[in-house]
Amino acid sequence: MKKIPPSLAVIFAALLWSIDGFLRQELNTVPSILIVSLEHSIGAIIFLPFLVKSWKSIKALGQREWVSILWIAIFGGILGTFFYTKALGYVNYINLSVVVLLQKLQPVFAIALSSIILKEKLSNKFISLSLSAIIGAYLVTFGSTLEFEWNDKTIIASLLALLSAFCWGSSTVLGKHALKSLPFEAVTSLRLTVTAFFTLVVLFATAEFSMVLELKSVQWQKILMIVFSSGSIALAIYYYGLQNLPASHTTIYELAWPLSALLLDWAVRGQLLNATQLLGALILLVSMIVLSNENYDS
Repeated sequence: MKKIPPSLAVIFAALLWSIDGFLRQELNTVPSILIVSLEHSIGAIIFLPFLVKSWKSIKALGQREWVSILWIAIFGGILGTFFYTKALGYVNYINLSVVVLLQKLQPVFAIALSSIILKEKLSNKFISLSLSAIIGAYLVTFGSTLEFEWNDKTIIASLLALLSAFCWGSSTVLGKHALKSLPFEAVTSLRLTVTAFFTLVVLFATAEFSMVLELKSVQWQKILMIVFSSGSIALAIYYYGLQNLPASHTTIYELAWPLSALLLDWAVRGQLLNATQLLGALILLVSMIVLSNENYDS
């Protein structure tokens, strides 16, 4: 994998994330915490050899590094997904615009925190490219229409969406901090293991773990497909890219996700992109290509 350009690795991980929604359609009756727990537990078993291989380095981790590991496991692995799912629930999975709109502020949190925590230097060129990429991502996602009604539930959903954006954006930055001390395989293994541990504790405390016995074979198949695509494997690929890129750059390449999701929707459902979305796709692609040619210190 070390011959793969890190920017392409992050984009490929984003491509894998875009199929996640299709894979989870058969799991809409399964509690989210159970899905998260199972996919992380299976992933933790798969990546266990890397945990063993890096055990000496793991034992030598300092307090700050462990804070980073715990942060990406709890905030990135559990709370980000929880807040986003709850936000969608408050708008009944119908009026999604405000939730998706605010969640896409994730790069803003990541870029700001990378400058504060990691002391990454943000050039004027990078800031301009980041803004154009974010605008492109918005156009790809919403086209020329962006409508939503404000009420109590929308306000709560908005706050939850902002929390999810902060959780995922900050996890990119803290993930980068952890990757300064460990190889990407070990960080992947640690995040999967710690997330699995905390979710299993919650499941046993709430007696929801018994629902494992009620899962149908098609649901088990979907969970395994998630693990080997948009779940653990995508996470490892993403951390490879993050280890070799500044966190601020990585979060921009993640914006390939809405574009790849729409292209997948076109391939599967025949849903065509309108002119505004095509313009957004062009802006996003050009921004990422130019960004990939910019010099940086990872």
